[in-house]
Order: sequence, then C-alpha cells, then structure tokens
Amino acid sequence: MKKRRHRPSALKTYFLYGLVITVLLMIIITTVGRSHFNVPQKFGMDVVGKGQYVVTRMVDGISHVWDSYIALTHVRHENQVLRDELDRAINTNQEYREAMAENMRLHKLLQVKESIKPPTLTAKIIGRDPSLWFRTLTIDRGTSDGLEKGMPVITVEGVVGQILETSRTISKVLLAHDPNSAVNALIQKNRVQGIVKGEGRPAYNMHYILKNADVEEGDLIVTSGMGGSFPKGIPVGTVATVTKSKRGMFQKITVTPAVNFSQLEYLIVILQQDSLTD
Repeated sequence: MKKRRHRPSALKTYFLYGLVITVLLMIIITTVGRSHFNVPQKFGMDVVGKGQYVVTRMVDGISHVWDSYIALTHVRHENQVLRDELDRAINTNQEYREAMAENMRLHKLLQVKESIKPPTLTAKIIGRDPSLWFRTLTIDRGTSDGLEKGMPVITVEGVVGQILETSRTISKVLLAHDPNSAVNALIQKNRVQGIVKGEGRPAYNMHYILKNADVEEGDLIVTSGMGGSFPKGIPVGTVATVTKSKRGMFQKITVTPAVNFSQLEYLIVILQQDSLTD
C-alpha cells in the first residue's frame, strides 16, 4: 500500500524534470542559427544574467574579504617586525646612554685621582648593608689590593667615609653620615675648624664652632687635613642651618652632605704608602 501511494508523486517529479529538460532543449534548438532571440530566449537570458551577476558579486566579495585578510596579516607581521626593531633601537640607545654616563663618571673619577697625591685606588660598590647599626657599603677591593682599616674613601663630589673592615677581596666602608663617623673639617671662607659627625641619616652636625665665628647658610665645609686621614680641601658639605643658643659656647650647625649616598657607584680609596710594601 505504501509503495502505491508514493508512485504518483514520483511520476510527477519525473514529469517535471522532463518538462524542464524539454524546454531547455527547445530553447537551445531554436537558438542555433538565429541572430535574433525570441521571448523565451530573452527570458532565459535574463534569468541566467541575473544569476551570473549575483554569483559574480558573491565571488568578488569573497575575493575582497580574502585579499583584505591577507593584507591585514601582512600588516600585522610588518607591525610586529617594526615593533621589534623599535625595541632593539630603544635598548641600544639606553645601553649607549648608560655607557656614556658611566664613561663620564669614570672620567671625573680619573680627574679627582690626578688631583690627589697618590697612591689611590678605584673601587666599585657591590653591596649595601641594610643594618640599622651601621651605614656601610661593600666594595670590590680588599687587602690583596693594599686596603687597610681607616683609609679614607671619597668620590667626585666629596667625602664618602672610611674603610671599616677588610678581607682579601672585599671591604666595608663606614659612611660619613653614620653616628660612629667623625671627620676633621673647616669652614672654607674663614678657615674655622671643627669636627663633622654623622647623624644616622644623610646629614651632619658640625661641632666646636664658637659663637663669634662667622658662619652662614650655604658656606662650604671641607676637610682640614688634620688627623692624618683625609687630605686637605675635599668637600664635606654645605651649611644648612645655624643656631646660636643663649647657653653654651658653640653654635649648632647642621650640614648637608656634598655626596648623594643613594647614587654612589664608584669610589676612590686613598692608600697609605706602607700598605703597598708586602
């Protein structure tokens, strides 16, 4: 029963296909040898033309999207290449600037060494002591280089401190602003002498300056050369404040260090002559 029900629909389908094929054959036969198209031919051409137009637009659109994708991929690649080249150029420029800055620092250190009576030694800072008891730096020179405890340490700007401890290859420097540090110094303009002591922070106090001494803010403090440690005339700092109290004989003077202790990299150790005869 089911096969008999589907048989008429199948016949209709075959009939429809045959009709379409017949019409197409008639159009082709009537077209051959004619220079003019009849109405069915024109209708067929319109249908085919519109179909070709739609297909052509679709193909063009897909081609455009593909070309755009390929072009965008190339642009992204070129952008990445340019970014990489820019990063390399920036890094090279930074390395160049750092090398120039280091060269300038070393050149200034060389000038300072030439202005100080030899022997001297250049050292590089390799560590900072985080201890709350001592303000120290670690340098890459030791007893094998002739360093001994108490030797003065300076830099381009001025006084840094003194050698505190030594081993064969490294040494610790007690910074001048440590409370355990003291430097013989004088006021440059009037040669009044005193002692500069550390405050445990980047600041000093200058002691034993009488009240009648002419001291003003901005006066330069330099080493006096007394005590046999620091050579004479090395900058220690500048006067920050001056207080003359009613009690006592001396002025209270605070001094701003000549050295920025947070930016130190290379130091100069002033050696003693007998330390070299080993």
